[in-house]
Amino acid sequence: MEQFIYNDGGRYQAGYKGTTGDCVCRAICIATGKPYQEVYEVLANGNATQRKGKREGSKAGKKTAAQGINTKRDWFKKYMHSLGFNWTPTMLIGSGCKVHLKADELPKGIIICAVSKHWVTLIDGIINDTYDCSREGTRCVYGYYSK
Repeated sequence: MEQFIYNDGGRYQAGYKGTTGDCVCRAICIATGKPYQEVYEVLANGNATQRKGKREGSKAGKKTAAQGINTKRDWFKKYMHSLGFNWTPTMLIGSGCKVHLKADELPKGIIICAVSKHWVTLIDGIINDTYDCSREGTRCVYGYYSK
C-alpha cells in the first residue's frame, strides 16, 4: 500500500489506553464515523449473547470487544447490514489469494477489509489503522464490506 494514515477510530479519545485486539471495532468506527464507545458496546453485547462453539476461544460469551469478535456470526452480519454495508468475498476455499491489500486491487470509497487475523479500513485506497498492515502490498484480502 502506497499510503497509510494513523487512525485509532476514536479509541484514545473514548478513554481507552494501551493496545488490544479491537481492530473490528476500530475499523467500523473509522468507516462509519460512529463514536468508539457506541460501536464497542454493540460488539461487546453481541459477543456476550453468542453461545460458545466448539472452536471458540475464551472470548465467546463475555461482554467485551477487546479480544476480537467472531465476524462470521449472524448477529455481526446483521449489524454490518444495518449500517448499510454489504459483504464481498475475494477468496474462496482452495482458490488462493486473488486480491491483495493494495489500492489498485480494491474498489475506491470506504471499505472494511478482512485480512489474516485483522480488520482494516481503507478510504479511497489509503489504509486508516494504527499501523501499516499491508505487508508492502502482499497481504491477502479475504473479503470486504462496502456501501
